[in-house]
Amino acid sequence: MPLFFRKRKPSEEARKRLEYQMCLAKEAGADDILDISKCELSEVKWGGWCSACEVLSVLIVHTNLLTSLLPKSCSLLSLATIKVLDLHDNQLTALPDDIGQLTALQVLNVERNQLTCLPRSTGNLIQLQTLNVKDNRLKELPDTLGELRSLRTLDISENEIQRLPRMLAHVRTLETLSLDALSMVYPPQEVCGAGTEAIQQFLCKGKYYPPSQYLLPVLEQDGAENSLDSPDGPTDRLCREEEEWQNRFSDYEKRKEQKMLEKLEFERRLELGQREHAQLLQQSNSQKDEILQTVKEEQSRLEQGLSEHQRFLDAERRRLQEQLKRTEQNISTRIQKLLQENQRQKKSSEILKSLENERIRMEQLMSITQEETENLRRREIACESLGAVGFRQNSHVHPAQDVAPSGMADMDERFQQILSWQQMDQNKAISQILQESAMQKAAFEALQVKKDLMHRQIRKQVSAALPPTPPCGLSEATVQEMISEQRWALSSLLQQLLKEKTQREEELREILTELEAQSETKQENYWLIQYQRLLNQKPLSLKLQEEGLERPLVALLAELSAEHYLPIFAHHRLSLAMLSRMGPADLAKVGVSEAGLQHEILRRAQELLDAARTQPELLKPPEGGVLPTAPEELPEAVRPSAPPAELLEVQTSECVVCLEREAQMIFLNCGHVCCCQLCSQPLRTCPLCRQDIAQRLRIYHSS
Repeated sequence: MPLFFRKRKPSEEARKRLEYQMCLAKEAGADDILDISKCELSEVKWGGWCSACEVLSVLIVHTNLLTSLLPKSCSLLSLATIKVLDLHDNQLTALPDDIGQLTALQVLNVERNQLTCLPRSTGNLIQLQTLNVKDNRLKELPDTLGELRSLRTLDISENEIQRLPRMLAHVRTLETLSLDALSMVYPPQEVCGAGTEAIQQFLCKGKYYPPSQYLLPVLEQDGAENSLDSPDGPTDRLCREEEEWQNRFSDYEKRKEQKMLEKLEFERRLELGQREHAQLLQQSNSQKDEILQTVKEEQSRLEQGLSEHQRFLDAERRRLQEQLKRTEQNISTRIQKLLQENQRQKKSSEILKSLENERIRMEQLMSITQEETENLRRREIACESLGAVGFRQNSHVHPAQDVAPSGMADMDERFQQILSWQQMDQNKAISQILQESAMQKAAFEALQVKKDLMHRQIRKQVSAALPPTPPCGLSEATVQEMISEQRWALSSLLQQLLKEKTQREEELREILTELEAQSETKQENYWLIQYQRLLNQKPLSLKLQEEGLERPLVALLAELSAEHYLPIFAHHRLSLAMLSRMGPADLAKVGVSEAGLQHEILRRAQELLDAARTQPELLKPPEGGVLPTAPEELPEAVRPSAPPAELLEVQTSECVVCLEREAQMIFLNCGHVCCCQLCSQPLRTCPLCRQDIAQRLRIYHSS
């Protein structure tokens, strides 16, 4: 605590109020009520009111900053006539020990102070009828409270009191007792909550009489004292008249002095008002100057900000113009690249045509080789027949002579050599044709992949080549004209690309038709079917997890055409109860990307759970439905992946869209074969797994 501190000065209003009360107290014949509340007093200087305190009956000192009622140099005997003492809303920590000297006191209000105890002399206040010590720091009450024979109202609430003194039972006139029942220990809380009468009965232990039997005056009234009459003599009459005139004159002087004081007070107040008016006028002028200065500063700041914003807009306009120029240059370069790519595609189509011509030439050579082989075979047969006839003739003409076998052996060797040469030429031609066919297939696949990559690149370039948002520096007509020119160039380029695409597709389709017609094996179809079967086959653990899902959940996904999400639900072991606690964001994290399907799954799951509360058997598994923990049959032994010598007829599947034609398209990257060629063209996602289609491959079944 600091040794030196400055006392808080009262406000102007509090000082005026205190001066007014002092003037009233100093007047002769002042009222018996003194109100010095709300004057922000830290101590009361009773020296100025000694004459007034002798006749006071009501003293109001509430809402101040008092820490003690009287200074140490003053005595309470000066306040012996007080009947009402109001000290609430101060900072009193204790009452004077000799407060019992205020024997005329009937009302004592010390509410909302900092009292920690009451002095024992409080019991000497025999005329006290109301005692209010609410909202203090009292922990106990003195036993001398039982000596307050006139007490009617006692308020000890909002303190730390837990026990009432037993002597309180002697206060027979107590009508109202306010306390905190929940914090009381004696009497118990039940008794305290029942009211004042129950508390008094508990303290009196049954010997209780209601306070109506003890009559007390509310406030003591001054009774008129009987005076003895004495005979009036003539001398006494003159003395009384002279005294009466002196009293009237003194009253006149007092009234004159009072009028003079009122006039001085009025002049003082008028002067104070003029001073306040001058101060207010000065304050208003200073505030006006400050407002004008702030307005000037704000205006200059706004002008500076406007200039900076204008410079920023000019720089942004130049930047957008530069960006537009760069964008136009990028568009022109991309168009050049597209044209170059178109030239490359034309060259590749020419190469493909040359390969096709080479294949046709090889086929013609093959047909010529076969014709030559047949002609040689005919000549050989003819030579053999001629040789046999000549041999028979020679043997018939010269039976005695043996024909030399050397000539026939040479002829046979020559024929065998010719045949071997023909066979070698034929095998060589066949191997060359097969090699060229394989090369053509590889070239076709490479061209197909290149075409798909080129189409994807063209899409990206077209999307990137779209005009950006128009800059603020150009007019709307100029921007529209630029956009229309770019659209016309892109549309013409797109039409040209589409025409070339259809032309190449027709050429490639014819080439594939011819290649498939000449194919003698079903090797390619076999591997595609094996790949599809491998994709369709699920792991055993995933199948067991799907079988472990709840039947209503499986039926729900089937009704919503979301069976492809069964592996996801099985992997995460989702149930209807878990779905009821999840939201669309949780389903999106799991892997369900469609927003409508998310909300529908959650709604249907909640409906199933609500129905299951009324019918619990809906969620019970069927009897004997215990899922096996191991496969019933051992998987088949691993067989070689090479195709058998005689392939069985391929099982065909129908299109899942039209349900009429045969499924002919493979979707990559998922690898599903589920659509025909016509139905697959408008699709962007796979109908089975909902994945994006990166590439399409068509299956050609050879006869």
